[in-house]
Amino acid sequence: MLRHPVKTLAAVLIGATLALAPADARSVRDIKGNAVEIPDQVNRIADLWPANNQVVLLLGGADKLVGTVEAIHKRPRFVKVYPRIKQVPSLSNGSSVQSEALLAARPDVVLLSQPAMQQQVKQAGLKTVLVNFQTYDGLKKTVSITADVIGGKAPQIAKQYNAELNANIRLFSERTKAIPAAQKPLVLHLSDGKNLRKIDGGRSIVGDWIRIAGGRAALPDTANLVEVLMEEIVKANPDIIIIGGRNAAEAIAKIRKDPSWQSIKAVKNKRLHANPGGTFGWDRYSAEGALQVLWAGKLFHPERFRDLDLAAKTQAFYQKYYRYNLSKSDAQRIVDGLDPQ
Repeated sequence: MLRHPVKTLAAVLIGATLALAPADARSVRDIKGNAVEIPDQVNRIADLWPANNQVVLLLGGADKLVGTVEAIHKRPRFVKVYPRIKQVPSLSNGSSVQSEALLAARPDVVLLSQPAMQQQVKQAGLKTVLVNFQTYDGLKKTVSITADVIGGKAPQIAKQYNAELNANIRLFSERTKAIPAAQKPLVLHLSDGKNLRKIDGGRSIVGDWIRIAGGRAALPDTANLVEVLMEEIVKANPDIIIIGGRNAAEAIAKIRKDPSWQSIKAVKNKRLHANPGGTFGWDRYSAEGALQVLWAGKLFHPERFRDLDLAAKTQAFYQKYYRYNLSKSDAQRIVDGLDPQ
């Protein structure tokens, strides 16, 4: 059961001890540019932002995790790639922190994305580094910050990853920039299958990869995770609908049966697609977002990307960054938005 911070004398004393500056310290900057003094050698990390656990894994720092979150324990692909994560205590449900358990984990640094949660953790006397992003530039910055916290070889891996992400964006931007607007499909992205009116519009990282891949956001002035009226979706009349989350297949089946969706081009033409998902969903807060733009480009313009083997690209990514040997069939399940068998 999640519990709010308890101001016991023991907790205060432990917090005061941990708050003392280490003899060997260094400074890193968080996503807002604030300097944070952390131990020169970071050996114990609690990561309370689900998406960023994947970044730690990618950077080779997962063995340093002493705290994670419920959402990561529920990601079958993450567990399959890195089984030890099941032994790492879940210290947050995404909105509040188990403060006593966090203190007991003795992290050198706590990574998190919510300022309110950061204040809660700071009050316990722990070092916190804020990470978050809504754009590809923010993703690259978060990868670099996380690498700085981990130390060792992580900064070099971060440079390699960011260079690969830049190359993918540049390649697809070049291949799609000359496509006339009329030939770029209108794309609607549903955040997940739980609420079919919650979407990610053009003013989000989803809007970015839709544009880079040669599409047009069906609701260009809408931001991330916004609930819209069904009338707005019908009026937008997207050519393609993409559904995020692990319940996309159920959502697609529901849309196909729901009379309110039947006038939409994407439904008429059977252009309903589950977004890929691996150790984390590719679409929004994901280091595997480096593959998302490739998938979207091939989905929108298959004739321009016949040379692109998404399953092979996914296999190479998992081998390179997770040191994991992914089978071709399992890679295809990731591309198809399916959990491992």
